Amino acid sequence: MTTTRPVLGISCCDRAFGGERAQLVINRYVEAAIRYADAAAVLIPALPELMRADEVAGRLDGLFLTGSPSNLEPWRYGEPEAAATAGPYDPGRDAMTLGLIETMAARGKPVFGVCRGFEEINVAFGGTLRRDAGDNPQLINHHAPEGADLNGLFAHEHAVSLAPGGILTRAFGTDHLEVNSVHFQAVSRLGAGLTPEAHAPDGLVEAFSGQANGAPVLAVQWHPEWRADGNPQSQTFFRLLGRALRGEPL
Repeated sequence: MTTTRPVLGISCCDRAFGGERAQLVINRYVEAAIRYADAAAVLIPALPELMRADEVAGRLDGLFLTGSPSNLEPWRYGEPEAAATAGPYDPGRDAMTLGLIETMAARGKPVFGVCRGFEEINVAFGGTLRRDAGDNPQLINHHAPEGADLNGLFAHEHAVSLAPGGILTRAFGTDHLEVNSVHFQAVSRLGAGLTPEAHAPDGLVEAFSGQANGAPVLAVQWHPEWRADGNPQSQTFFRLLGRALRGEPL
C-alpha cells in the first residue's frame, strides 16, 4: 500500500539567470528535505505580486526556508538602509517568506529554517539582525575569507554549545557540535517566543526553537543540507523536520 507523504513547501529565491529573472533553489536543500524528512516537496516562488501566502499555506503540511546569498532588507526589522555592500537583497523573497511564516504560524503548521531562513523566522517573530558576523573583531569569524571557493566556504567551521535539555541536545545526544558557518548576518535581538538552542563561542545565537499555535518552529544558522548524505547529525535535523510534518513530538 502506498502511503501519501506530507507536503513540504520550500522557499525559492528570485535571482538572475542567463540574463533573466528566475526562481531558484539549490538542489541540496530539496534533496535533503525529501530524503531525510521523507516528504513530498513543493517549491514556492518569490513572486508576491502574483500570489498570496495564504493561497499556498492551506495546502502545505509544513514550511522549510532555505539559505541564500541574499540578505533581508534592513527596513524589515526596523534598521536604516545599510551600505550597498550589505546586499544583495531579494525583496520578493522577503515578502513571500515573511508572509508564509505568519500564515503557517497562524494555522499551527511547522516552520523550519536554515541560514537565511533562520534569519527570516527571527524577523517574522519580531526579532532583529546584525550585519557584522563576518568582519567584527569582537566576534569569531562566521564566514570564510573572501575568495574562497564553494568547498572552502563550507569547510569554514566553528563549535556551538547546545542548550541543556533543548530539542537539539536531545536529538543529537550531545551538548556541542562543530558546524559550518557561511553567514554575515546574525541574530541581534531574538524574536518573541523563541528560545536559544545553540550558541557560538562569541555568544551569538546559532539555533532557536519555538511554538506557533502548537506547531514547532526550529531553525539553525548553519547548513545541514551541505553533504548531508555523509553527516548523520545533518540527517537528524531533517528527520526532526519529518517528525514535525507528521505531528510527532520533537
